[in-house]
Amino acid sequence: MAELLEYLNRVVKDEGSDLFIIAGSPVCEKLGVRMRPIGDERVTPEESKRLITAIYAQANRPIGGFQARGDDDFSFSVAGLARFRVNAYRQRGSMAAVIRVVAFGVPDWKAVGIPTRVIDLAEERSGMILVTGKAGSGKSTTQACIIDRINRTRECHIITMENPIEYLHRNQRSVISQREISIDTEDYLSGLRACLRQAPDVILLGEMRDHETILTAMTAAETGHLLIATLHTKGAVNAIDRIIDSFPSEQQAQVRIQLSMVLRTVVSQQLIAGEDGQLVPAFEVMHANSGIKGLIRDGKSHQIDNAIAAGGAEGMISMDQSILALCQAGRISRETALAHADNPELLRRRLG
Repeated sequence: MAELLEYLNRVVKDEGSDLFIIAGSPVCEKLGVRMRPIGDERVTPEESKRLITAIYAQANRPIGGFQARGDDDFSFSVAGLARFRVNAYRQRGSMAAVIRVVAFGVPDWKAVGIPTRVIDLAEERSGMILVTGKAGSGKSTTQACIIDRINRTRECHIITMENPIEYLHRNQRSVISQREISIDTEDYLSGLRACLRQAPDVILLGEMRDHETILTAMTAAETGHLLIATLHTKGAVNAIDRIIDSFPSEQQAQVRIQLSMVLRTVVSQQLIAGEDGQLVPAFEVMHANSGIKGLIRDGKSHQIDNAIAAGGAEGMISMDQSILALCQAGRISRETALAHADNPELLRRRLG
């Protein structure tokens, strides 16, 4: 246990984002976009097993489920240090883990680079807000900051369903119920169905994986709740297509109509290597105005990107517009901007 705590203290002290315990290489920490070994000794399979067993002991979590399935997600806290989110898994027959550092408190949204247009989504009272992006792009942080704004400014009941719980929220003006999948409820669908009987005003759904969960979520948004959900997709168009394509073809026309009615905003984000070696967030924001609702309803999602790019007056911004602004501000290099752009040729012309 002492060895594990040394590693955890080190990554927090160095302001690292992740700690990697993988047999065959030294224990490593991720600092911005760089991987740095902690020590020179390679971790043996026996040592990785000992360290990961210590993680489960620290989290007071049975290890049997991980041993049976081969992977596991959970979180734990170390008093006076930080919270940590763990993904434990098997690789080459040995135990491995990636440990994400999570601050005890919800971070300041300005400090982590979340734009005002995203935080202001806390003003919505009903409908569906989607936060999308690949794993590790900062979706949980963005959601936590929106929930924190609601908590501080409104009197309501907020229910979150997460796997695992990352940020712990204290009751401010709102009352918050935080439920962890597999511990507090069986799965997202069961928890979502149950929460509709728990007088929620705001529902945070960690992930929408199947059409049953998506349908229940849209129904919740239709009946006067504000529902904030995650999708592991890149961009608003892919998120919309992902939702519609999860349903059988004979239901998709009805789903398009229902989605066009409940969808308020899609936020898509990614983290980009900055000039200072730190990760910089870039955001696409699509508000479902009447024109975009019509495109969703009519199955013309391929035209939505143009509507986003032209919707600046309504608070919209495309991913390439966000990347262009970061490059022009000197926060990311020209080469990095082009590498992350959806349309590199157009961005190159805009950059001159």
